Amino acid sequence: VQLVESGGGSVQSGGSLRLSCVASGYTYSSYCMGWFRQVPGKGREGVATIGSDGSTSYAESVKGRFTISQDNARNTLYLQMDTLKPEDTAMYYCAARPVALWTCPQTMNSAPFSYWGQGTQVTVSS
Repeated sequence: VQLVESGGGSVQSGGSLRLSCVASGYTYSSYCMGWFRQVPGKGREGVATIGSDGSTSYAESVKGRFTISQDNARNTLYLQMDTLKPEDTAMYYCAARPVALWTCPQTMNSAPFSYWGQGTQVTVSS
Protein backbone atom coordinates (compact mmCIF):
# COMPACT_ATOMS: atom_id res chain seq x y z
CA VAL A 1 0.00 0.00 0.00
CA GLN A 2 1.32 3.40 -0.94
CA LEU A 3 -0.09 6.79 0.01
CA VAL A 4 1.35 9.88 -1.65
CA GLU A 5 0.36 13.37 -0.48
CA SER A 6 0.66 16.62 -2.38
CA GLY A 7 -0.70 20.14 -2.26
CA GLY A 8 1.06 21.59 0.76
CA GLY A 9 2.71 24.98 0.68
CA SER A 10 2.86 28.42 2.22
CA VAL A 11 -0.17 30.67 2.43
CA GLN A 12 -1.24 33.75 4.33
CA SER A 13 -3.78 33.65 7.11
CA GLY A 14 -7.29 33.42 5.67
CA GLY A 15 -6.11 31.64 2.55
CA SER A 16 -6.92 28.18 1.22
CA LEU A 17 -5.09 25.02 0.20
CA ARG A 18 -6.23 21.64 -1.04
CA LEU A 19 -4.27 18.55 -0.10
CA SER A 20 -4.45 15.38 -2.15
CA CYS A 21 -3.51 11.81 -1.28
CA VAL A 22 -3.32 9.16 -4.00
CA ALA A 23 -3.66 5.60 -2.75
CA SER A 24 -2.39 2.54 -4.56
CA GLY A 25 -2.36 -1.14 -3.69
CA TYR A 26 -5.21 -0.74 -1.17
CA THR A 27 -7.79 -3.47 -1.65
CA TYR A 28 -9.98 -3.25 1.47
CA SER A 29 -13.63 -2.56 0.69
CA SER A 30 -14.34 -1.41 4.25
CA TYR A 31 -11.87 1.24 5.32
CA CYS A 32 -11.25 4.47 7.13
CA MET A 33 -9.00 7.16 5.71
CA GLY A 34 -7.90 10.30 7.44
CA TRP A 35 -5.73 13.36 7.62
CA PHE A 36 -3.48 13.95 10.59
CA ARG A 37 -1.06 16.73 11.37
CA GLN A 38 2.01 17.10 13.52
CA VAL A 39 4.21 19.94 14.69
CA PRO A 40 7.71 19.38 16.09
CA GLY A 41 7.67 18.23 19.69
CA LYS A 42 4.00 17.23 19.69
CA GLY A 43 2.06 14.09 18.93
CA ARG A 44 0.14 13.42 15.76
CA GLU A 45 -3.30 15.10 15.84
CA GLY A 46 -6.36 13.86 13.99
CA VAL A 47 -7.82 16.44 11.62
CA ALA A 48 -10.54 14.64 9.68
CA THR A 49 -11.58 11.11 8.76
CA ILE A 50 -13.86 9.54 6.17
CA GLY A 51 -15.21 6.02 6.03
CA SER A 52 -15.86 3.90 2.97
CA ASP A 53 -19.56 4.73 3.50
CA GLY A 54 -18.75 8.44 3.11
CA SER A 55 -19.34 9.36 6.75
CA THR A 56 -17.00 12.09 8.02
CA SER A 57 -15.63 13.39 11.30
CA TYR A 58 -13.66 16.54 12.07
CA ALA A 59 -11.56 17.85 14.88
CA GLU A 60 -13.29 20.74 16.68
CA SER A 61 -10.49 23.09 15.69
CA VAL A 62 -11.17 22.67 11.96
CA LYS A 63 -14.94 22.22 11.83
CA GLY A 64 -16.54 24.60 9.35
CA ARG A 65 -13.17 25.38 7.72
CA PHE A 66 -11.86 22.03 6.42
CA THR A 67 -13.64 19.49 4.23
CA ILE A 68 -12.53 15.90 3.68
CA SER A 69 -13.67 14.08 0.55
CA GLN A 70 -12.71 11.16 -1.64
CA ASP A 71 -12.83 10.31 -5.33
CA ASN A 72 -13.04 6.53 -5.51
CA ALA A 73 -12.57 6.48 -9.29
CA ARG A 74 -9.21 8.21 -8.85
CA ASN A 75 -8.30 6.50 -5.54
CA THR A 76 -7.71 9.97 -4.18
CA LEU A 77 -8.41 11.52 -0.79
CA TYR A 78 -8.70 15.31 -0.47
CA LEU A 79 -8.60 17.87 2.30
CA GLN A 80 -9.93 21.29 1.35
CA MET A 81 -8.63 23.79 3.88
CA ASP A 82 -10.23 27.24 3.95
CA THR A 83 -9.84 30.21 6.27
CA LEU A 84 -6.44 28.92 7.30
CA LYS A 85 -4.90 30.14 10.55
CA PRO A 86 -1.26 30.23 11.69
CA GLU A 87 -2.07 27.46 14.19
CA ASP A 88 -2.87 25.18 11.23
CA THR A 89 0.84 25.17 10.40
CA ALA A 90 2.05 21.56 10.53
CA MET A 91 3.16 18.54 8.55
CA TYR A 92 0.00 16.90 7.22
CA TYR A 93 -0.20 13.14 6.76
CA CYS A 94 -2.65 10.93 4.93
CA ALA A 95 -3.43 7.60 6.60
CA ALA A 96 -5.57 4.52 6.01
CA ARG A 97 -6.76 1.49 7.93
CA PRO A 98 -9.24 -1.34 7.40
CA VAL A 99 -12.39 -1.26 9.54
CA ALA A 100 -15.20 -3.73 10.11
CA LEU A 101 -18.31 -1.65 9.42
CA TRP A 102 -17.37 0.92 6.74
CA THR A 103 -17.22 3.83 9.20
CA CYS A 104 -14.39 5.39 11.14
CA PRO A 105 -14.28 5.37 14.92
CA GLN A 106 -15.35 8.66 16.52
CA THR A 107 -12.02 9.06 18.27
CA MET A 108 -9.35 10.11 15.77
CA ASN A 109 -6.60 8.06 17.30
CA SER A 110 -3.63 7.68 14.98
CA ALA A 111 -2.37 4.42 16.51
CA PRO A 112 -4.72 2.00 14.67
CA PHE A 113 -3.86 3.42 11.25
CA SER A 114 -1.67 0.94 9.39
CA TYR A 115 -0.63 2.94 6.36
CA TRP A 116 0.87 6.42 6.18
CA GLY A 117 2.07 8.81 3.53
CA GLN A 118 5.30 10.74 3.73
CA GLY A 119 3.63 14.03 4.67
CA THR A 120 3.24 17.44 3.10
CA GLN A 121 4.10 20.69 4.86
CA VAL A 122 1.53 23.42 5.35
CA THR A 123 2.72 26.82 6.58
CA VAL A 124 0.31 29.64 7.35
CA SER A 125 1.74 33.09 8.02
CA SER A 126 -0.04 35.85 9.87
